[in-house]
Amino acid sequence: MFKINYSNIMQDIIGKNGLIANDFNNIDDGKIYKIILNRQYPELAFLDLPEQNTSEIKEIGKIARQFDNFLLLGIGGSALGPRSILESLSPFHNLHKKPKVFIYDNVDPMTLKAILEIIDLKKTFINVISKSGSTAETAVSFMILWQRLKDLGLSHDKHMVITTDPQKGNLRKIVSDYNLKSLPIHPDVVGRYSVLSPVGLLTAEVIGIDSDDLLRGAKEIGQRCKIARLWDNPAIFISSALYLLQVLRNRDITVMLPYSDRLKSFSEWFCQLWAESLGKQGRGLMPYPSVGTTDQHSQLQAWIEGLEKYVVIFISVDDYKADFEIPHIFNNIDGMSYLSGHSLSELIKTEQEATEIALSKKGKPSININIPRIDAYYLGQLFHFFSITTAMTGFLYDVNPFDQPGVEEGKDLTYGMMGKKGYEAKREEFLNYRKNKDKYII
Repeated sequence: MFKINYSNIMQDIIGKNGLIANDFNNIDDGKIYKIILNRQYPELAFLDLPEQNTSEIKEIGKIARQFDNFLLLGIGGSALGPRSILESLSPFHNLHKKPKVFIYDNVDPMTLKAILEIIDLKKTFINVISKSGSTAETAVSFMILWQRLKDLGLSHDKHMVITTDPQKGNLRKIVSDYNLKSLPIHPDVVGRYSVLSPVGLLTAEVIGIDSDDLLRGAKEIGQRCKIARLWDNPAIFISSALYLLQVLRNRDITVMLPYSDRLKSFSEWFCQLWAESLGKQGRGLMPYPSVGTTDQHSQLQAWIEGLEKYVVIFISVDDYKADFEIPHIFNNIDGMSYLSGHSLSELIKTEQEATEIALSKKGKPSININIPRIDAYYLGQLFHFFSITTAMTGFLYDVNPFDQPGVEEGKDLTYGMMGKKGYEAKREEFLNYRKNKDKYII
């Protein structure tokens, strides 16, 4: 299992901005554990994902690998999870492997145009992902691709798989009506918690990653997170620490800072999970996606000397599985010669630790999660750990970590303006807003 070093959130290390052991006495770990144990939210079904049977996913993966291209249509968790798997486990995949993977997760027409100019639909397998089947962005891209396939005389069944609710929704009806291939998303698994379901696992299989390796890692960390006592359960501990740093020290921005380009998309996946789960009722924590060392040169200044708001979560890597020695050249230039004889992995590890030290010297809290390497096993651990930690943090704030009421209003207004039945009042709201929105313009 990965290791968690929390020294730099403790008061004896960083001073007044840190916590003391007695602060954790304010946490009712038994309450959190009881919510998990009794499954007080049906959406805790994501905890069972490591036990799923992957045979159907593997079979569809074999079919997809026969094509030159794999096009995923989805948004939010339906795209962030698969993209994180792709970029973490097979970086620059499209430059040297097939099928080439394209993820269309917006409704920007230029992006879709660019994708369709690159791929040959006759050689493309399409994965449409939406549990509800009513997500507008995914629905329109699906409709456009459906028509394109039809115009080319291509069989939808041979070129598509639909990942959706197993029993209900618009896409399930289309699957039934047209006898399409499909994969189920458990009805109680929320989109942002679904990366270890067919939502993410199919992409893993398509790029040649054994989905069972992701689940093995998730299963191991899941066992550790079943322990009732806060000091022995890493998820309860980290959720409690971040919660206490906010309520006692006003630290309400969580910076996710992996020291690997391969985990940049993981940082973005975390941000949706954290923001959409916790930002409710005037409470919660704001995520901040970053990557080291790049963001030492763009954001670190604010973390060290800006607002007293940040907690940095480092993800450090022991073995990058690649390295380059820095050659002995330019020995007459002091500003470069000192680097000779070292290696890239030594430099990135040193910079990560140096950033920890710089934050600590200024009394800024941080946590280090150290993984031996980036592979399917440890990525599965990270996905499952942060999913569990997010849910537990929601319980500490006494909010439902599985709904997203703030998102629904925008969806409803869009439905109304686009003419969906039952949303006529929302259309009127939209039109009334347009009448006044240009009142103050410079």
